[in-house]
Amino acid sequence: MIIVAGSLFVAPEGRAAYLDNCREVIVSARSSEGCLDFHLSADPLDNGRINVYERWSGRRELDAFRGDGTGDDQGAQILGADVREYICDREIRL
Repeated sequence: MIIVAGSLFVAPEGRAAYLDNCREVIVSARSSEGCLDFHLSADPLDNGRINVYERWSGRRELDAFRGDGTGDDQGAQILGADVREYICDREIRL
């Protein structure tokens, strides 16, 4: 399993529009083979921060969805990012 988590940073005045434009990406990801969860959300304390959380069954599925990455329009709005992948070799249910 692969977990992708972290933060994107955009201009505070553009965050709502950025997230609205991501709705199709979220729908597409959640319907993709191997997607266990996919979420982008507005951070409640930092007006320019978007929290990222993705969970995928494996590398092949993640890479197939990711393709060429963020489109130019969305990429141009990202001022900074701290997003990382974590490879999990075992799962503990709580």
